[in-house]
Amino acid sequence: MNICVFCSSSNAINKAYFTEAQKLGEIIGKGNHTLVNGGANVGLMEAITVAAGEHGAKTVGIIPERMIGRSLVSDNSHEVIITPDMMTRKEKMRDMSDAFIALPGGFGTLEEILEVMTLRQLSYHTKPIVFINTNNFFDNLFKQFKLSYVEDFAKDVYRELYFEAKNSEEAFEHILNYKAVELDTKWFKVPEK
Repeated sequence: MNICVFCSSSNAINKAYFTEAQKLGEIIGKGNHTLVNGGANVGLMEAITVAAGEHGAKTVGIIPERMIGRSLVSDNSHEVIITPDMMTRKEKMRDMSDAFIALPGGFGTLEEILEVMTLRQLSYHTKPIVFINTNNFFDNLFKQFKLSYVEDFAKDVYRELYFEAKNSEEAFEHILNYKAVELDTKWFKVPEK
């Protein structure tokens, strides 16, 4: 299975985030899965690439060519795919992956996982989507999601778009037992013609 992991490219973050990224990499490797990620040599991206590779995973880094000049390409990826831009990078990551996991990260991580959720909502795919909530990092995001349900910006069934995992083990258990739920794609109210 190809597992796409979106995560931080910061080296300045708490060690607990690196520990969880390494654990996830180990699980991916020991399960003989392939890691697909952003291909950078910094932050959680590099940590998970190294850990996954050390435990037997094939690792595929997908990086936009603009990052090449910044010396950000991981030497630990078994395969590096260079794309012309970020949009193509994200599309390639989505197309070649069977499941998506978000570890804590910044704006890029949020943008990537939310786009995957939106595409699932619109039935472009039926792949599992998981947030690993290390140090309760995503708690406020989940509160925002819940407000969307309460205020009727999103339907209750869209809670099925994603899974909130406490750790890597729980995330993988969800992915391995995942069964896609049929989502109601009808709008709340459609204007009459």
